[in-house]
Amino acid sequence: MKTKLLSVAAVILLSIGVSAQEKNTVKQEIKKDAKAVENGVSDGAEWTAKTAKKGVKATKKGVKKGARWTKKAVKNTGKAVDESYKDTKDYLKKETK
Repeated sequence: MKTKLLSVAAVILLSIGVSAQEKNTVKQEIKKDAKAVENGVSDGAEWTAKTAKKGVKATKKGVKKGARWTKKAVKNTGKAVDESYKDTKDYLKKETK
């Protein structure tokens, strides 16, 4: 009975020792986590760069379109103001006679 108990205890201790060796040490875990963080930061930086480039292109297009629209709006507004001024001037001439 004692031999069976000692054999079982030896097998248990041996299996615990083997499983303990399979586990990574704290230092190895930290290195692995640091590598994962480094990869994540690198991927994030690449994504940010790509997104920023797309944003710059979109902003450039938006500014061009906005400038064209403003130019057209200013021309139309200028014409309307000029016509209103002429109409008012003609009206005042008629009324003051």
